Amino acid sequence: MQLDFLGDLQRTHTCGALRAADANKEVVLMGWVNRRRDLGNLIFIDIRDRSGIAQVVFNREVNAALHEKAAGLRSEYVIAVLGKVKQRDPSTFNKNIPTGEVEVVAREFRLLNESKVLPFLPGEPDAAQLPNEEVRLKYRYLDLRRTPMQANIELRHKIALAVRNHLSGQGFYEIETPFMTRSTPEGARDYLVPSRVYPGSFYALPQSPQLFKQILMISGFDRYFQIVRCFRDEDLRADRQPEFTQIDLEMTFPQQERVFEVVEGFLKAAFQAAGIDLPAPFPRMTYDEAIRLYGSDKPDLRLPAMVGVRECFTPAELEKLAIDPGLPVVAIRTPKVGELSRKERDDIRPLFGERPNAKLFEDFNRLEKGYSEAVTKIRALTKAAADDLIVLVAADGSVARHKSEGGVKPEVKQHDHAVYTAAGALRIALAQKYADRHKAFAGGRKDADSYHLLWVTDFPMFEWDEEGQRWAAAHHPFTSPHEPDMEKVLAHKDLGSVRALAYDIVMNGTELGSGSIRIHRQDVQRQIFYALGMTEEEAKSRFGFFLEALEYGTPPHGGIALGLDRIVMILAGAESLREVIPFPKTAKAVDMMVDAPTPVSETQLRDLGIKVKS
Repeated sequence: MQLDFLGDLQRTHTCGALRAADANKEVVLMGWVNRRRDLGNLIFIDIRDRSGIAQVVFNREVNAALHEKAAGLRSEYVIAVLGKVKQRDPSTFNKNIPTGEVEVVAREFRLLNESKVLPFLPGEPDAAQLPNEEVRLKYRYLDLRRTPMQANIELRHKIALAVRNHLSGQGFYEIETPFMTRSTPEGARDYLVPSRVYPGSFYALPQSPQLFKQILMISGFDRYFQIVRCFRDEDLRADRQPEFTQIDLEMTFPQQERVFEVVEGFLKAAFQAAGIDLPAPFPRMTYDEAIRLYGSDKPDLRLPAMVGVRECFTPAELEKLAIDPGLPVVAIRTPKVGELSRKERDDIRPLFGERPNAKLFEDFNRLEKGYSEAVTKIRALTKAAADDLIVLVAADGSVARHKSEGGVKPEVKQHDHAVYTAAGALRIALAQKYADRHKAFAGGRKDADSYHLLWVTDFPMFEWDEEGQRWAAAHHPFTSPHEPDMEKVLAHKDLGSVRALAYDIVMNGTELGSGSIRIHRQDVQRQIFYALGMTEEEAKSRFGFFLEALEYGTPPHGGIALGLDRIVMILAGAESLREVIPFPKTAKAVDMMVDAPTPVSETQLRDLGIKVKS
């Protein structure tokens, strides 16, 4: 078919905008051919843009030449249609689309571009017809035409806009920070950018704007935010990407509570953009409570908390069961699972895995024969109904214990911690395995009861790195300790018990963001670097500019960063970040569409003074 020029033609309506009130109007629509149906004298074309679909009719008896031209249209051809809106007969209404009461009777159309044979149809409503993800990512421009992807990107826009508007209304300035900065490796690996002007030297892409936003507080800007791209060279998962977007903010003179109020405010605005009225304030829980009750620092509140039941057994019963009497015995209740067969109970053990220091009692009903009084007490403590599944996790009494506390706080000793985290992992695995029975993890719901948000506070300041045989920052090295614990830091004693003014915002077992009150005194910052095993020279080499900035009247300050991609993923009901990022990488950090990363020419490498070893 011969292509037409657009000329001076202008669109009057989007495809999804037409309604019964537009009947008899002359309109110009532009978009893609979503579908063609040839009924002989009549050809129906569904024309699509991001707003929706409109039906266009070509009648051979009215205009034979136009009808013949329309017969050549195929999926994803780009067209402009001129015609009159007509009310459809009620018997032919399409109730599945908002424009279903009208159609456009074409008097002219222009073919603006053709399309090759497609690897898959963007307009196909059946997701089962889609190819594998690699094909979708290779032809991302086609994948992004699909209605679910367009809805996800629209949702992303609405959430980002709601956050911007809310924070601006709270007196925050949006300020951009550099993408090309210095490498300060801490945690994940940096992406490095070689300098042509300074051979052998490198910029790094920021893992976060952490130091720059703290310097903005030193500069007196009081309240900063940024919806910012960050980069981490790390192994990928469904909820990780090498480049990602976070909602980043910082403020001066805050208490933790004030940061919480700001975050709760913009999250309410973000959720409202998705049609969800989120209740606030969110509950608070210390790190120790989270480990004891949920076995995780990212508690999922959709299921009952774990319950300590050691006191339900007598010392003799604990000995008979080979349970360590000095460590926790944890009961996990999964609601409405019902009676399990022997095989189904055997299937629980692989979920627990090989844990030499922990014991699993997956057949709780069998315990009743020899320990009926204990079982009765446990059922009462856990508030178990008849159809609830209960399993017990305990420490193996036959394993010798070490007294080292490692990097764990005294309130949650190392071996207590191992029991709680083993139980916590099993709790989630059981909930996922029996999700179709208890409905707590049911997807697709769009109401506030589907989302359980929580602040987790008072994290450990330090954690012990066995491999490096040194203390590491549990959060990051710019986090302030609790003031009552400062003496331990200055004396470098009992570092495992030091609490950080750090906090995470968690939803349904997923960490949405992490923040802290920062160190604003240079003497304390130097002591933290020293506790982390940095020499004076190393601290100066890596953070000298920041240590110097702290000497010029730095106010107390704090902030947080939340993952925008992750928030959108959850609100969109998607299973992967790749469903809510326009141009993502694969799990192997490859861009299938542009074929990146790729080798570069010898000339480019020579300009940078770089030689690649095979």
